[in-house]
Amino acid sequence: MLDPKRIAINQATTRAQWDFRESVEGYARHGVRGIGVWRDAIERCGMADAKRLLADNGMTVTGLNRAGPVVGLDEGARRAALDDARRAIDQAAELSAACLPVLPGSLRSKSKDMNAVRIQYREALAELLSPARKAGITLALEPLHPMLAADRSCMNTMADANDLCDALGQGIGIIVDVYHVWWDSRLEAEIRRAGKDRLVGFHVSDWLVPTRDLVFDRGMMGDGIIDLRRIRRWADGAGYEGPVEVEIYSNLDWWTKNPHSVVEVCLERCRSVV
Repeated sequence: MLDPKRIAINQATTRAQWDFRESVEGYARHGVRGIGVWRDAIERCGMADAKRLLADNGMTVTGLNRAGPVVGLDEGARRAALDDARRAIDQAAELSAACLPVLPGSLRSKSKDMNAVRIQYREALAELLSPARKAGITLALEPLHPMLAADRSCMNTMADANDLCDALGQGIGIIVDVYHVWWDSRLEAEIRRAGKDRLVGFHVSDWLVPTRDLVFDRGMMGDGIIDLRRIRRWADGAGYEGPVEVEIYSNLDWWTKNPHSVVEVCLERCRSVV
């Protein structure tokens, strides 16, 4: 059974109902001590107040969402995106965040050259590694489902992420988001390949059949077809000991419900099916 102390919740899970303060206080009320936070929410709250609020509630930041996209842009926009990513690194360091996910982006309008944008992503990560290492922040790669390959992410498998880690060295890790990688026949082997040193996050939700929206119809754990416990055990078997983070985007269902009830269900499902 999953240790309840490992359960974290990404602020996105209740973003339609709660602002940053309400999320921190609401999760803490239910005994959750890990939160994935979003930069826009931190900026609305103010960094000083956000840090105070987290400290007062005994909350740790599992990740700061996010830097990027950093590819598929013209030169001016690319430089601006990298400058913004450096600011995100500084913010993550100030929050003592465990990692900073870097969203790739993908093809420019009318382009079909996926290899080119994948090279651009590797180059962008290499440029960001020096400031990230100096700040003590791990850049997190999060493979996204192939349905998002054309417009959101040119990195779609754990193998892609592991290859980037091999190429770039220390300072980069991988988030396993089951919603995006459950389908991959090489998933177990690539989680094992990543191992303890690379695995920096594990996000859970579920894949509904049918799925009504490709981004905003994630299911509550246990309501879909992902073998969550098996994948979590693969990660644990590879040496991962970090948070199991609930991240549900659901504008047709869970974002319409009482947020305290949502958190209660998240905790129960983590215990019973994850």
